[in-house]
Amino acid sequence: MKTRSYLSTLATIVMFSACALAQNKTNDSLIVSTDWLSKHLNDDSLVLLQVGEKDEYTAAHIPRAQLISLADISTPRGQGLTLELPPVDLLKSTFEKLGVSDKSRIIVYFGKDWVTPTARVFMSLDYLGMGSQTSMLDGGLPAWRAANGAVTTEIVQPKPGTFTPHVRKDIVVDAAWVSANLNNPKVRIVDARAPQFYTGQEVGRMPRGGHIPNAKNIPFSSVVDDSNRFKSATTLAELFKAADVNPGTKVATYCHIGQQASLLYFVARYLGYEAHIYDGSFEDWSNRKELPVEKSGP
Repeated sequence: MKTRSYLSTLATIVMFSACALAQNKTNDSLIVSTDWLSKHLNDDSLVLLQVGEKDEYTAAHIPRAQLISLADISTPRGQGLTLELPPVDLLKSTFEKLGVSDKSRIIVYFGKDWVTPTARVFMSLDYLGMGSQTSMLDGGLPAWRAANGAVTTEIVQPKPGTFTPHVRKDIVVDAAWVSANLNNPKVRIVDARAPQFYTGQEVGRMPRGGHIPNAKNIPFSSVVDDSNRFKSATTLAELFKAADVNPGTKVATYCHIGQQASLLYFVARYLGYEAHIYDGSFEDWSNRKELPVEKSGP
């Protein structure tokens, strides 16, 4: 009996050890709290970037914060796809003007509720090799104000920074990459759009409705709560597991134009997955008539 008990206990330990090894390691540093920011607000290396409307920024922002918009980090309208990443030199210049240097600790946050554009800023910095030095403020400015954090109307001109991009070209994938990995068991294509666009019930501004074949749907809105704070790591992991994203799986996110997909890209990075983003997203895919599109029930 003692031998059986010992073997049973040993088997349980081995099982739990295997499960632990199979789990991805969460990148906790990618999300910072208002408490963390209050303790580091005067750090010399800190660069704060507020994402949102100019009127919101001038009305109130965290001291030292600089305003950044999607237009600052996107290919000019009329050139290429909507919201497409611009050349590296343009991105480098944009962030340097805002004070980003090689040793900067960057915190991006939204002024009101722009959580997906804020994730887009993170993704752009990650693309430049600055992801390990960049975090999102959980809950943005509303959470900061709710925690009695100081705000100001004073606009401080930043000291221009200098940094060397270490471009991670592999994180941005195209239609050919996605098409080649549709049936790859080690890759999961994830659609970040609202369910009605994923199923094809609504087409939106796309020429064809539906989704990329075999793609799973994790609506971007499902990863945050009503106050745009991130849900717990456990809940987020369950959302990905429900979409058949298992430990060790590569994740490639897409949406309409790459904005909502940026939030899912961020969460995938946070959960420890090897993450990619299909920057052209469904705008690119649905316009390519040679590529298949699926529709599904609600």
